[in-house]
Parts: sequence; C-alpha cells; structure tokens
Amino acid sequence: MVDSGSVLIIEDELPIRRFLKPSLQSQGFKVLEAVKGEEGLALASSHNPDLILLDLGLPDMDGLEVVKRLREWSKTPIIVITARGKEQDKIAGLDAGADDYLTKPFSVGELMARIRVALRHSQLVKQGDQEPVFETPDFKVDLAARVITVRGKEVHLTPNEYNLLAFLIRHAGKVVTQKQILQEVWGPASGDQVQYLRIYIYQLRQKIEADPDRPRYLLTESGVGYRLKTD
Repeated sequence: MVDSGSVLIIEDELPIRRFLKPSLQSQGFKVLEAVKGEEGLALASSHNPDLILLDLGLPDMDGLEVVKRLREWSKTPIIVITARGKEQDKIAGLDAGADDYLTKPFSVGELMARIRVALRHSQLVKQGDQEPVFETPDFKVDLAARVITVRGKEVHLTPNEYNLLAFLIRHAGKVVTQKQILQEVWGPASGDQVQYLRIYIYQLRQKIEADPDRPRYLLTESGVGYRLKTD
C-alpha cells in the first residue's frame, strides 16, 4: 500500500475514531490518536503529522484553543470535525487558523476529498509559493504577468477584482472567511464590509464563470465565506 503520510485524530468519541481510523488506513495513512487537547498538542509536537483532524468538543479544553496553540508554531493542515454546525462556530474555527470544517455526520468520500485539497495546498506552501500560472478547464491566471484568460480570451479585471482572485488562488481549495478576505484585500478597517465583498464576488463570477448563476469555481460557503474550487 502507498504511504500517504500521517494523520493525527484529536477526538474523544470512540465511535468517531473507530469510523475514521480504518477509513484513513485504507487510503494509506498512518493514524495517531488523542482523546484530549493536551495529548493532541504533545503528539503533534513529537510526531509532526501531515494533517490533523480535530474535534472542538474535547474534555480538557475547547478545540479552538488547540487550533490557536498549534498555529503558534505549526502550519500543519487542520480540518475541524464537529457537531457544532452554527455559522459562527465555523467562522471562529477558520479565523483561529483551521484549514477546513466538516460538520458531523459526514461521508468518507467528502472527508477524503477535503484531506486531498488540504494536503495539496500544504505541499504548495512548503514549496514556497503557488505556481506562477493557475489553471482550470475554463480559465487561466498568470500571476507573474497578471494576465487572465477565460475560455481562450483575455479579460480585464479591476485592481480589486484581481487582488481578490489572487487571494483566493493562494488559498485555492480552502474555505476563507469573509473577514479574512476583506482584511487581506481591502485592509484591516474593512472587516465588516460584507456587502462590498459580495459585489466583487458577483463581478468576478460574471467574468470567469460560464454560468455565473451556477458557479463552478467561486463557491459560496453560506454565512461563512468562499472557496475557490480547484477540480
């Protein structure tokens, strides 16, 4: 079996761990398990896993605290898996530094797809940067030349439209919150200008999506933010 790397599960519910472990092992992952936050932090430090699956409802500390402490020293991808399905919980987890968020119950197929995206993005970060050219079947962005080609034709983006698209490309496949986008693209004072962001997402979709009303790439994560789909 191909060695896919290692995954650390920080989860106190035994049935969930029993569901996750064989699913991951069948895909070639080595699995580490922790039932408490402190134990998970120690294993993350000593074993340096390739990815972490983290429950928020841990017996000794809130999972958000685990995310924050991990992000003090580690860039390891973190996918939150939890029963907390409220939008504010998702936003809090992502803003704390998680890469993705899955609400229980979820399918093995969905989990594996999220893991592949997180690991692919992590590899690009380790290589130093994204590729100079980002390409999908419908559009291509030359980040060095700032040239955007959509279905064979070059299109013009305003500076803010380009900066927004470039930010989403740097985080391709990940959910990014509205606050993260606004602060990065428009500055720290723009964190509550959500309607402003929606207008620019609408404009981008008009320019790069074949069907802007049914976007294939610029996906909305309801109440949370956006995800640039890569496949």
